Parts: sequence; C-alpha cells; structure tokens
Amino acid sequence: MSKWPIGVFISIDAGLGVRPDTAHELGISTAHLHTPHAGSRTPERAKEFVAKLKDLGIRVTVVFAGFEGESYADIPTVERTIGLVPLETRAARVAELKEIADFAHLMGVDVVGLHLGFVPHDRSSAAYQDVLKVTRDVCDYAAKNGQAIHLETGQEPADVLLAFMQDMERDNLFINFDPANMILYGCGEPIPALKTLGKYVRSIHCKDATWSDKPGDTWGAEVALGKGAVDFAAYLKTLQEIGYTGPLTIEREIPQEPVRQKAEIAAAVETLESLKSQLA
Repeated sequence: MSKWPIGVFISIDAGLGVRPDTAHELGISTAHLHTPHAGSRTPERAKEFVAKLKDLGIRVTVVFAGFEGESYADIPTVERTIGLVPLETRAARVAELKEIADFAHLMGVDVVGLHLGFVPHDRSSAAYQDVLKVTRDVCDYAAKNGQAIHLETGQEPADVLLAFMQDMERDNLFINFDPANMILYGCGEPIPALKTLGKYVRSIHCKDATWSDKPGDTWGAEVALGKGAVDFAAYLKTLQEIGYTGPLTIEREIPQEPVRQKAEIAAAVETLESLKSQLA
C-alpha cells in the first residue's frame, strides 16, 4: 500500500457513511466500515460483503463498532450513552463488541475501532480501574483473532487518553485520531494532541469542525473538510513527522443529503491529494 491512500467511511446496511458504490465512483480504494446490523453479521453475509468490496476495488482497513442506544444529541447524552463506559449497557456491549470482532475477522479485517466513551479522569478511582479491566478484556479477545483495537479520540483531552493508553499495558491497543472530534468536544487543539498521542496513532479520520462558543459544554459543528478549524496542511505535516503512512480516511456523515455528501467528499479528496503532493 502506498503512503496515505485516500479512504472514506462507508456503510453497507447500517451507519452514516457513503455506499460502497459511491466510494468506487469517487476513485477511493480504502475504507472504514460501519458495523452492519446484527442480522447481517453472519459468515454468509461476510462473504457477500467481501466479494462486493473486492469487485469495487475497496479494501476495508477498520471495522467500526456502534451500539444500539448510542446518541450524539449533546455532550451529556454522549457521556451517558456512548461506548463501553456506561454501566447499564456495558456487559451487553462487551459481548457484542466481541461478536463484531469475530465478524471483522470473517471479513479479513484485523482492526476494530470504537468510541470507548468518557474515560474517568481520576486514575485512582474504582470507575477508572473498571474501564481499564473491561478494555483489557476486549483487547485480549481481539488478540486471539490477531486483531488490534483502535480507540477514537474525542471524549477526553490528549493527556488523559495518553495516560489511559499507558495504564492499559496491551500491545494491540492503538488510537484512531480524529482532529474534528477534539474541536467538537472542546478537548484541545488537534495538532498538539496528535503530537502527544503520535506513538499510538495507527488510523485516522479526516474530518473538520468549528468550535463551540462554550467548548466542552456544548457541541461544536461538523463542517465540510477545509471549512472548519482543522489546519489540514499542518495535520498532514504532523502525520508525516510521527511516521504515519496509512490511509487518510474522510468522514462526512450527512446521508440525508447524498448529493451534497458525495460532492463534499469529492472536494475533500481533491484537497488531500493537493496537500499530499506538496509534502511529497
């Protein structure tokens, strides 16, 4: 695989990404895949999906988990509903994440990504230790499939996530870095965060956003790549500095506006290709 192939978030029957056919029309060869519905996560459907994607010339590099009941309505709702941190849904979601890892394995994908949720900031607390324990369990399960787990940035500042990664003590746990999420959640400037977390970054998103007028209390706004506060020239330069050579995976999730979604992803491809050429 050449350095920095352009990728995109795709969906087959669940999620907010583009359809695989659209990715193909845009000339995109790598993708992060939203986990299909539970009923589709069978060996038969895995074969179908793999065959379809092969015909389109698309290679899935990460299968991203999502869970029923998750909501990104506002920051308090995210804290209450997202990932493996919420206690009420934790056991069921851990079981489902293992099943998703098995499905990804059937598809020949060796990375499972997810939003873990809001990691407690007090490293001495029982809640923090419990999140470490459950994440280690998931990592150990994935390791049996020869897989890595990638935690997406966003819900905590870079130094909190860095400490968590160090405390985890697992060699198959890495980071999917999303610069826009740092802005949306008000958790810190993306470029310094990327430098802080660089040694753990193994996959990334190319997404843009503007800051809230109350960072950390209310959402920022996701916008088309190049229209927000992420400095993508600096982003790629920093990716180069940390030695990241994997896909540049565009995330623009407005499926209710498919024409606009396709156009904005096409413009993002053009922007990223131009920036790549300047750093070649």
